[in-house]
Amino acid sequence: MASEYLENAELAMEETIENFENNLKTIRTGRASAGMLDRVKVDYYGEMTPINQMAKISVLEGTQLVVKPYDRTMVKQINHAISAANLGLTPQAEADCIRINVPPLTTDRRKQLAKEAKKYADEAKVNLRNIRRNANDKIKKDKEIPEDTSKEWLDTCQKLTDKFVKKVDTLAAKKEKDLMEG
Repeated sequence: MASEYLENAELAMEETIENFENNLKTIRTGRASAGMLDRVKVDYYGEMTPINQMAKISVLEGTQLVVKPYDRTMVKQINHAISAANLGLTPQAEADCIRINVPPLTTDRRKQLAKEAKKYADEAKVNLRNIRRNANDKIKKDKEIPEDTSKEWLDTCQKLTDKFVKKVDTLAAKKEKDLMEG
């Protein structure tokens, strides 16, 4: 019999990993990728809309992004939003698109971005441990669960947490390797 507490904890942990992966995608590695603009939102008729929902983003030769808005009147607003996002990128607006040259990363910038990736990893681990603690508390408080079953579930919850923490470490190490290789 699987515990509802464990299932909920696992779902929450998977969501934490997904959020962590999304955060890592926004850290650039020196190569252009459409994911670099995932967090950038544009005011589109009063609604803050992600760029990838209002423009086609393509990569040219690994060093340049081309943002082609579906609505050409939004070029100026998208250009401004990219500039304001503090991504270290300088967009250049053209008639119907925006070009962004992705400069190579300096060693200092690589180290800074590696620290940012580590910060995201630490936040993800804290979230995973909080999820574990909440599940453990619920298991301990549920008086209908026999003591031996309760201990088994607590062990399972710890193993689940260890598995997801290891995944965070693996993803963070891969990102750091990508950053340092450039």
